[in-house]
Amino acid sequence: MRFKDRDILITGGSGALGRRVVQQIESEGGRVVIVARAPVAGRQTLVGDLSTSQGLEAVAAQAGARPWDMLINIAGIQHFGPLEQQTPEHLLASYMVNLVAPARLAQAVLPDMKARRRGQIANVGSIFGSINFAHFATYSSAKAGMRALSQSLRRELTGTGVGVTYVAPRAVATPFNSAKVDEYARLTGMAVDDPDQIAQRIVAAVRADRRDVYIGFPESLFVRLNALAPGLIDGALKSNDLKARALFAG
Repeated sequence: MRFKDRDILITGGSGALGRRVVQQIESEGGRVVIVARAPVAGRQTLVGDLSTSQGLEAVAAQAGARPWDMLINIAGIQHFGPLEQQTPEHLLASYMVNLVAPARLAQAVLPDMKARRRGQIANVGSIFGSINFAHFATYSSAKAGMRALSQSLRRELTGTGVGVTYVAPRAVATPFNSAKVDEYARLTGMAVDDPDQIAQRIVAAVRADRRDVYIGFPESLFVRLNALAPGLIDGALKSNDLKARALFAG
């Protein structure tokens, strides 16, 4: 779907990757509104904290009150480390932002899209949602849920005129990564992509109304292998998993 003169709602639009996506879409004539916890100067903002039920409902109410041509879910939060070291509050917030919010906002915008028989929902997930990395348990499982949400919703919307795109980048060089994630990437040789290039790939996938896009090689190959023979991927990742474990020893 072209962006010119389209009304587009983007979560995570004030983040390092989201800002780049917003800029590219606006350069093609799209009218963008972002979701953020506080008003963003110079930008139309739906205000609400997606990590809480109250904040999410505030955003959903605002989103459902007006028509949208596209919803692009980019917002995400991450925990890197043993599951038992993640606080209960952060664990719940991880699922709220990474999975519950995309589903709830889709609920909010779909009635009007279906009534007009035109629209698109794009969910930006992660390769980690298909290759479920150790020490990223909540992030990987939430993104796996986002992938499943995208696929099931696409099937549900067949024939309605509303499309669903799922884009799964690998690691991206932004402040989203903690110092330990950066150290893990250095120790294991994990590829970390340029955010400008990834933003371009996301925008291209949405513009073309692609179904599923996995970014990066060999990770995109591992996605297929993990689906067919996860034991092979267990072995391939074992050395890196042990290196990650060492970061949290003691």
